[in-house]
Amino acid sequence: MGKVQHFDISLRESRVIYGPGEPLIGTVTVRLGAPLQFRTIKVSCVGACGVSNKVNETSWAVEEQYFNSTLSLADKGILPPGEHTFPFQFLLPVSAPTSFEGPFGKVTHQVRAVIDTPRFAKDYKCNKIFYILSPLNLNDITDIEQPNTASISKKFSYKLVKTGTLTLCLTSDLKGYVVGQVIKLHADIENKSGKDTGSVIVSLIQKVAYKSKRSIYDLRTIAEVEGSPVKAWKCAEWKEQILVPALPQSVLHGCNLIHIDYYIQVSMKSPEVSLVLPIFIGNIAINSLPMSPACSIPHLTSAVMPSAPPEDEDVAGGYHPMDNVSIPTKSHSQQQYSPFSYAPGLNFPENRAETDPNSSPNHPTLCLSTGATVPYYAEGAVVPVSTASSLILPPEYSTWGYPYEAPPSYEQSCSSADSSITNGN
Repeated sequence: MGKVQHFDISLRESRVIYGPGEPLIGTVTVRLGAPLQFRTIKVSCVGACGVSNKVNETSWAVEEQYFNSTLSLADKGILPPGEHTFPFQFLLPVSAPTSFEGPFGKVTHQVRAVIDTPRFAKDYKCNKIFYILSPLNLNDITDIEQPNTASISKKFSYKLVKTGTLTLCLTSDLKGYVVGQVIKLHADIENKSGKDTGSVIVSLIQKVAYKSKRSIYDLRTIAEVEGSPVKAWKCAEWKEQILVPALPQSVLHGCNLIHIDYYIQVSMKSPEVSLVLPIFIGNIAINSLPMSPACSIPHLTSAVMPSAPPEDEDVAGGYHPMDNVSIPTKSHSQQQYSPFSYAPGLNFPENRAETDPNSSPNHPTLCLSTGATVPYYAEGAVVPVSTASSLILPPEYSTWGYPYEAPPSYEQSCSSADSSITNGN
């Protein structure tokens, strides 16, 4: 078994999650079967980020360090057989970013201990991973409690010589949400053409940007709702909702190499049109949650008839702007929520009981994200809200071998030569 029978680091109260500026207190334990000569015993607290250009690469193309503190626990001597404990304490910096792990990089925080032995003898090392959560308070974001609205009007051709116009407006009730909260969506669609549209798809998308010599974007569809097509010469209304599963927060403050964004995207393939609503996923909920007002498009609600309706066999039944129909939901793909949502491939060695909120009343439930691995606090009971149809698990994203291109920005999605945009707040 050798001289060193046990060499380990333990944190007080078996904590795994800390906040910036908090003390990190623990002990290094050494159990020996025979005397051990050493030059020094030291412990370090390190926080860093690394980004690679390949999936799950172990060597980093770019790195940055947030803190690196070292304490000497014992200097030059001989440890007798038996068990020895060395207490330590570090003060975590207030600027430390939230822990994060994705396929192209990660933000990690750990404690390392080393027994430095005389020359030619074996050194002994051990480490302990811990997580930092720097909460994103949604109330600190300007106008976060306001509805988020965007609209687009696009002309398109069909049957070679005919043209039509599609007007699409999407509203979310807020601009920011927390885990377990429901995103309430309201879409108004006006189809001024003699052709039925394709299905309407609304998606909650996570975009993680990894910055090295070139930026890599990892896109994940967290939830997707599909609505039925809109008939020719009809106005349609669609109301749906998406439950926010355990996800990493938007914006890793203090980290310059990894950036996390979320947005709601509504799209059609026929005619090809899409727009996006940027949203925030945070840790501290908005104090007041106003109800979502109906999306307002002036020419949708004014009910003004065109002076000369198109003479077309497609509109033999006539165009009736007041015939507003509701779009039924065809399918709803949503991540199933669980208080312990472990991402594939995550190594979480701590005992489940150590993260059980019942074991420590001061610690809320520990969740790990479904989009990328990161611990997450979820306070209170999280009850999924029923949608228009049954929930279906989405595809497995951990097997993706190559990142998708970055999605268009909000401005790019709304700047088409044959589109006219109207944005609202």
